[in-house]
Amino acid sequence: MSEHPVPADGPAAADANDTATGADTATGADTAAAVARSPIAPAAPVRVESGWEVSGCRSNAPLTIADHTPLAKVHLRAPWNGAMAKALGVPFGRAARDTSRDGAWLVVGSGPGEWFVFAPPGAAGQAGGWLDTLAADSAAGELVSVVDLTHGRALVRITGQDAAELMARLCGVDLHDDMAPDGAALRSAVAGVATDIIRDDRDGVLSYLLHCERSSGQYLFDALVSAGESLGIGVDGFRLPGI
Repeated sequence: MSEHPVPADGPAAADANDTATGADTATGADTAAAVARSPIAPAAPVRVESGWEVSGCRSNAPLTIADHTPLAKVHLRAPWNGAMAKALGVPFGRAARDTSRDGAWLVVGSGPGEWFVFAPPGAAGQAGGWLDTLAADSAAGELVSVVDLTHGRALVRITGQDAAELMARLCGVDLHDDMAPDGAALRSAVAGVATDIIRDDRDGVLSYLLHCERSSGQYLFDALVSAGESLGIGVDGFRLPGI
């Protein structure tokens, strides 16, 4: 049995759907499309990309941090050793790109019986539909839950050869290559925040994706920037496709 993607519930989701509109409350006329906002304040200049308010700044620093919250984030639960797990082919502790989409989707085994699919902004419905179809075709007898958590999670990317050093300042886990190579996925505390960590190198350059509850997003971002000051960290803007 499979559930179609639904928005996250609770206060985080309500806060997550904070949007800016140009609606005229007196006439009810819409003067602009709704714009989604990350919990992380964007650095100037600010622009709108794929319906999200994002930073348009560009950094050439050797170590960069960027808010990637606009990425679609679809959460899956299924038996850890069942038919759905086998159909996905991504075990706990690993991340892999879906090659059928030119690597534009990242499938992450984030916990026992738990996965995330990251995709470009606006693709949550498509990613959820793919998981739903996969469940129907490969695991019809299993309980499979698919939930869109795009607006319930904050997502940050840090990139640069000093990224591991930055992480070591805030996280007690050994992230050396022999313990956490490219494609590794784990969950740990970063600056005291429960965080999912994914090693996802970019063109051979060390890079990590970090995601946490939306309410902790700004704190985690600020903690990373503060810890990276002596490493020359620079704030970079969001660039499509982002994944």
